[in-house]
Amino acid sequence: MTYQTKGTCSTSIDIEVEEGKIKFVKFFGGCNGNLKGIASLVTGMDIDDAISKLKGIRCGFKTTSCPDQLAQALEQLKTEGC
Repeated sequence: MTYQTKGTCSTSIDIEVEEGKIKFVKFFGGCNGNLKGIASLVTGMDIDDAISKLKGIRCGFKTTSCPDQLAQALEQLKTEGC
């Protein structure tokens, strides 16, 4: 799945989930090193655990962040049954 982010420096996130586990995450744009770190940390993680850890994180004065956008993308994947 490719998720188009909203309100962040990153523009999109590629995500693969298999049997409730995150298999692959790649951010496009944004803070390269930090986002590679986040992708590495969540790979192999249960989708619900990642959502609970990332949802609601804000970046500065923004109402969202790249981690929050990842959580929103994962929630969308869950509702689509992936």
